[in-house]
Amino acid sequence: MDDCPRGTAGDYEQAARCVPAWDGPTRNRSPGEGDAPAESALGTRLRRATRLGGSLALSTIGHGRLAIACLLMVVLSTSGCTSLGEWWHNGFKVGPRYTPPPGPVAGQWIEAADPRVKHEPLQDCAWWTVFNDPALNRLIDTAYRQNLDLRIAGARILEARAQRNIAVGNLFPQSQTAVLDFVDGQISKNIALPLNGHVGLWASGFNASWEADFWGRYRRIIETSDANLAASVDSYGDALVLLFSEVASNYVQLRTFEQRLQYARKNIEIQQGSLGLAEDRFKKGVATELDVRQARTNLAQTQSLIHPLEAGRRQASNRLCILLGMPTNDLAGQLQPAPIPRAPVEVAIGLPADLLRRRPDVRHAERMVAAQSAQIGVAEADLYPRLALNGFLGYAADDLRELFSPRSFTGIIVPTLQWNVLNYGRIANNIRLQDARLEEQSLLYQKAVLTAGREVEDSLVGFLEAQQQAIRLQESVQEAERSVELVIIQFRGGVTDFNRVYNTQTVMVTQQDQLATTEGDIALNLIGVYRALGGGWQCLMQGCDPPFTVTSLPSSVTAPTPAKAAEELPPPAGAK
Repeated sequence: MDDCPRGTAGDYEQAARCVPAWDGPTRNRSPGEGDAPAESALGTRLRRATRLGGSLALSTIGHGRLAIACLLMVVLSTSGCTSLGEWWHNGFKVGPRYTPPPGPVAGQWIEAADPRVKHEPLQDCAWWTVFNDPALNRLIDTAYRQNLDLRIAGARILEARAQRNIAVGNLFPQSQTAVLDFVDGQISKNIALPLNGHVGLWASGFNASWEADFWGRYRRIIETSDANLAASVDSYGDALVLLFSEVASNYVQLRTFEQRLQYARKNIEIQQGSLGLAEDRFKKGVATELDVRQARTNLAQTQSLIHPLEAGRRQASNRLCILLGMPTNDLAGQLQPAPIPRAPVEVAIGLPADLLRRRPDVRHAERMVAAQSAQIGVAEADLYPRLALNGFLGYAADDLRELFSPRSFTGIIVPTLQWNVLNYGRIANNIRLQDARLEEQSLLYQKAVLTAGREVEDSLVGFLEAQQQAIRLQESVQEAERSVELVIIQFRGGVTDFNRVYNTQTVMVTQQDQLATTEGDIALNLIGVYRALGGGWQCLMQGCDPPFTVTSLPSSVTAPTPAKAAEELPPPAGAK
């Protein structure tokens, strides 16, 4: 490709030979076409067009208008990238006929054999209700009504719809103006025109210019606008998926920090009692100073956990406020204390192939491929001549007083034929550019499909394994709590020193904190599963209005224990 021309005059045959033999991911190919010589059909047609364009210029000089008309008919049937048959079957449009690119999806999930993974259809609408947490339901409802990112996505739909309507308007006369002109000038006396030297002319009427969409240029632009409009709707759906999952995730993180703080404060109370016991025994002379120092070290270390946990809780609250579209404030005063939302043991996820229609970001990527495919047709239309009609309808007169008299009526029709016969180097490279962009969009779509599958698998394995980890940690916490009770009894009776108390209490603090984190991870991973599967945006498509509710859970999913009721959130800003 280094030998390709750079748009210089006289190099059109070389430009045609440099066109790669690639028809894009959505073009239909005949068997064996991939093994064709290096010069593609596009290059052959371009070379024919440039030869005939040169012949057209010579005929203009030597043979006159008849030769031009004959060669014009020949070029119409031979030049360009789309044959007349394809142009006919495409609905009188040049360019490739769009077919969606393939989506690389697995036949089954890796964890398909796990009994906790059900292959029933996903609960698309209001999936967060599986946690049976009224506070979470209210947060989702408020976020849907007030979130700014969602409103931005909605405004972009309106923008894309307006762009589409503008494109449709180009099917009609592209220029329509009402005019009132006055011309005053001196005409050269060396021009053989039946006019006086001085000209003064008044004109009033309507100008119109219309380019016939013979090759489908404007209809391809409409196809692009339609695809962009659909993509903006899918972007709104993706914003819904992210909003619902982010609200649920930050709510779970908030409850997780609260649970970790509860464990830490409870351990501080226990360790304060142990410190008092150690100091009392030291005063009585039955314990050493080392026991007191260890007790103080243990207490200070546990107390230090409070500050990062408080910071994490406040940060989760701040993130929730932004998602709710309100100024940051501490939501602790507006939400009653509640445990970490309990996730069901089982989850219904359907099949991997469902991702292609379920995930709005994947649907958005596919619509971008369709939009770019139509752009190839727009670029190929430049290979063909443009037929336009320009006209004026109104009145014209030398004297303003006679401008609107019946004899001043004027009608002019000017048909024009414009053909960029000396621009094939730029046109060919523009087609090549659009083809490369189509390939890029197709690869981005396939990457989006692969990423969607990976995100589901990551969240699913995290959800399943976190359940097993929580079971083991619950056993560990129970044993640690009983060990602390026993070792304090032994220390009080003088059977053991404080070193065992220190070690046992340290283990209990760590295990309880890990248990709270793991219980939060179970809920977070389940939220990740629903987000990766594209759950939530289907509510609007099904005509549901907030607050989103479901009458019953899937038969294979066991409902968790209800959380405590939450107080009402503050009304939206400006609400009365």
